[in-house]
Amino acid sequence: MDTKRPDFDDIFMELAVNLAKRSHCIRRHVGAVLTKDTRIISIGYNGPPAGTHNCDEEWPEEGCARDSKGSCSLAIHAEQNAILYAVKNNTSVEGSTLYVTLAPCLACARIVYSTGIKKVVYLNSYAEYKGIGTEEGVEFLNRFGIETYKYAGKLENVTHMI
Repeated sequence: MDTKRPDFDDIFMELAVNLAKRSHCIRRHVGAVLTKDTRIISIGYNGPPAGTHNCDEEWPEEGCARDSKGSCSLAIHAEQNAILYAVKNNTSVEGSTLYVTLAPCLACARIVYSTGIKKVVYLNSYAEYKGIGTEEGVEFLNRFGIETYKYAGKLENVTHMI
C-alpha cells in the first residue's frame, strides 16, 4: 500500500486552483489560500465585492467595464479577498504563507508586504498574463525580504469541471 502523503504546498495550491473555479470573472479565474503553521486561515478568489455584481451574470459576453490599465473595474484580486476576509474576522495574517494561482500584481504585493505575510507561493506568471516584461509584484516582494517562489509541485488532486 502506497502511503505517500502529499506536501502541504501541493494541498494548498490544489485548493487555490479549485477555489479559482468560484470566480465570476470573465477574463481570468484566480484562487488564493492563506495558511499559518500548516492550517488554513483564509481563502479567496477574484471577483467583485460581495453584494455588487457578478460579472459573468451581469455582463456574460464582455465582462465588467475596464479601468485605464485594461483591468476589471470591479474586481478584488484573490489575495486581497483572502487578506480582507481574515482581517474582517480578526485573524492575524502576520507570518502567514499565501498560495495563489497567479503571481501577485504590484498593488497586491504592497498589501502582502504591509500585512506581514512572510511567504508567497504562486502558480502562474502575472507578467505573462498581462503581457508585461517583468514580474513586478514578485520583484517587489523579493526586494523587501518576502520569500517568493513559483510552485513546482504536482497538481494531482485538482477537481476538474464537468
